[in-house]
Amino acid sequence: MTVLTVRVKPNAKQAKATRLGDGSWLLHLKAPPQDGKANAELIALMAQEFGVAKAQVRIRSGQTARTKRVEIDD
Repeated sequence: MTVLTVRVKPNAKQAKATRLGDGSWLLHLKAPPQDGKANAELIALMAQEFGVAKAQVRIRSGQTARTKRVEIDD
């Protein structure tokens, strides 16, 4: 199991994931931070980035914050 720190920027022009030098991730998400849309896009993008199913990615903490702890089952 991998736990990552993720910084989220919603309402971006395009979705992309960038790994930062300190080991954390910066995610630019197209979805707005309403009704869980940005969190759903975050899960899909991290699953794609790590090559796992969406069910293996969970937001451990920070559901409503821009900085989140994300757990990925290997």
